[in-house]
Amino acid sequence: MLLLITLAVTAGFTLSNTNLKSVGNMQNRNEAVAASNRAIEEVAASLLLPGVDGSPSLAAPQATASQVDINNDGTTDYTVDIAAPTCVRATKSTDTGGGAVGPGGIGGGASTAGSGLNALPDQYNSVWDISTTVTHAASGTVTSVRQGVRALLSKAQFEALCS
Repeated sequence: MLLLITLAVTAGFTLSNTNLKSVGNMQNRNEAVAASNRAIEEVAASLLLPGVDGSPSLAAPQATASQVDINNDGTTDYTVDIAAPTCVRATKSTDTGGGAVGPGGIGGGASTAGSGLNALPDQYNSVWDISTTVTHAASGTVTSVRQGVRALLSKAQFEALCS
């Protein structure tokens, strides 16, 4: 009887230890994805910012790295390496008009319908691919995250960056 109780306790301990490791790995992965999303948001916010004189940026986005302290304890928990964003595709923006008009006069039918973009000369809807590699500082585990970001380009930006 003592042997059966010992085996049951050992099996329960092993199972709970395995579950604890699984939950810990999932938490680390979720934190890594959150760190990556934070870095991607920083890159997306700075993607193609205008120059100090207000002219559109024609400089291609560069690869960067970001140090993330996920728990705000003053030490870096994750290092996020962000590859240079690449323009995947760009299409000329047009105001197709038509379509249903919703609350507040928002038009439907196309992504730029009712937006007034036909009044802006040579604007392009672009999709950028941002890829990151997140490394956990303590364990060295690596997680990769990719995300697409849309940006409105001028004709000069389109020709310089997405042609």
